[in-house]
Amino acid sequence: MNKVVIVTGSSRGIGASTIRKFAESNYNVVINYLNSQKEAKSLKKEIEEKYPVKALVIKADVGKEDDVKALVKRTIDTFGRIDVLINNAGISIDTIIEDKTVEIFNQVLTTNLLSVFLMCKHVGKIMLDQKGGSIVNISSTNAIDTYYPYGMDYDASKAGVISLTHNFATLYAPYVRVNAIASGWVETDMNKDLDPEFIKEECKHILLDRFAKPEEIAEEIFHLAESTYINNTIIRVDGGHSNV
Repeated sequence: MNKVVIVTGSSRGIGASTIRKFAESNYNVVINYLNSQKEAKSLKKEIEEKYPVKALVIKADVGKEDDVKALVKRTIDTFGRIDVLINNAGISIDTIIEDKTVEIFNQVLTTNLLSVFLMCKHVGKIMLDQKGGSIVNISSTNAIDTYYPYGMDYDASKAGVISLTHNFATLYAPYVRVNAIASGWVETDMNKDLDPEFIKEECKHILLDRFAKPEEIAEEIFHLAESTYINNTIIRVDGGHSNV
């Protein structure tokens, strides 16, 4: 029987690359999206044509508990189990402080942080019943030491993800491993409109002199999900970033 992975926010970017990585390793995959239906369906078609696995597409706002419950129920009804959860859904709304409204701040925290709590809460219960499972949360180096004042809501949400990771790892031990990836700059749609000069300056602080490709982050996510003796750990994947 194939193992099953849920990847939130997986119609494109890091999420889609992660779906591909798990599918090529014979996981049945749950592709979650909110707005990108076309991309999600295209990814499902690609996966099922290329690999001997099943791909389930589920529209859900993972910042809403009813949507999360429905996503989890449909996954269990279809596959009967959940072995791995990747909490990848995230947004960034960078603004100067004068324009950063409560609504914007709450939107970022709901998508990036509350969603992780809800998914860990409802998927974790199933993993505990199974007496096995692995959760990988996607945080950021912005949660640790690469702060960005225009994205302070994003930074705060990703710091919260690290806190949730430690708490859920403690709560769900010894049956469920909970870890996080703290990624640096990645070539995703979220960053596609960055000024080329800004990118050039940022790369000066990265020992590898470039942004990561989504596939490279997916490789580390898969490794962390599959590792049997890594728990309650935050792994930094940033190409060797330094503020010096």
